[in-house]
Amino acid sequence: MSDRVESSEKKGSEGVAGADEIVRKQNPLRSAVVPMNSKGLRLRAEDLLDLTDGRVDREALQALAGQSIVNPRQFDRRTIVAIAQLAALLETRNVELDKPLDGKIAITAFFEPSTRTRLSFESAVQRLDGKVLSVPDGQVTGIAKGESLADIGEMFNTYGDVVIMRHPDTDSVDEIRRNLQRPLINAGNGSGHHPTQALIDWYALLKWRPELSLADCPQDRKVHLGIIGTPGSMRAVKSFLRLSLMFEQSVSNITLISEMADPVGLDLTEPIEESPIKINIVNDVQEVLPELDVVYVNSIAFLGDSYRNLDSRYKLDSNSNLKPGAVIMHPLARNNELSDDLDETDHNLYFAQAAGAVFVRQALLASVLDRLDRITGI
Repeated sequence: MSDRVESSEKKGSEGVAGADEIVRKQNPLRSAVVPMNSKGLRLRAEDLLDLTDGRVDREALQALAGQSIVNPRQFDRRTIVAIAQLAALLETRNVELDKPLDGKIAITAFFEPSTRTRLSFESAVQRLDGKVLSVPDGQVTGIAKGESLADIGEMFNTYGDVVIMRHPDTDSVDEIRRNLQRPLINAGNGSGHHPTQALIDWYALLKWRPELSLADCPQDRKVHLGIIGTPGSMRAVKSFLRLSLMFEQSVSNITLISEMADPVGLDLTEPIEESPIKINIVNDVQEVLPELDVVYVNSIAFLGDSYRNLDSRYKLDSNSNLKPGAVIMHPLARNNELSDDLDETDHNLYFAQAAGAVFVRQALLASVLDRLDRITGI
């Protein structure tokens, strides 16, 4: 059984675009937004839906209505798969016609620089006919005059229906929730968590190998995950690892590759100790690279009040001894740890990973804002 992917080298963008246009004319419910990464593997959302005959676990999604999404530990495997199923439906169907977020306003409050996260959230809202109030720079808010996050949260109560916030302080989520009564989606809080990025990561994995979503994943389809970085100080890595521990039926091994002797941090110590998944910590990436099915790498660690990049020893490029068929994931933005000479290869899952962001965030917003009833087909 082969992974259901297509290399960018095997099919030109003009041919893909033309075929999708024909399909859309035949089926107006097909999505008008065709996520097409320019290089690397291209994933088919239909393959994930085929495992459930197109059905979505609506009950699991309804439990998210009105909830804040601040920490990956809020999820379980069933909910993660349900969000991925809905994202796949949104990716393959023209649900924009349903206008599921009509009348809803999302506040994107970014007190820390962001390109992909802020814009993908805003695209997700607007493509579903919602509206956005954007704070692209915290210095244009009352914060510059000494206003507290708690007071800003009080004001947000009357301005919108959901708040999506990124902030460099780890305790910012607790601070704004002192007065905020609207659902809050954490888009990254210091070295804390980035739950929606982890959902995007697993959406990419489930499209790449749909059998990973099964409670009885076949033994030969299970994966050995390698994570290059320091989960304790890298919020995207921490959140990805936290969700990965929930897929004990699908993940055979997890290897953490770090220059630190104890890269885990307090948040993950207990779930790692309780997990039946075999977990190793090594500091030599070359030692384990040929054994890994998935290599997750991130470049930036948040240390106190500054950022630090990975050591050059952990750089991946086209000369790296990667296992045949292995894929590389990266939440982006990247630095020197991931060479662009891998972009044209079938190891590149990171562009397809980024291409799924809008659909995952649409699925989450529709669930949190209790608008599933407005989406045709679920």
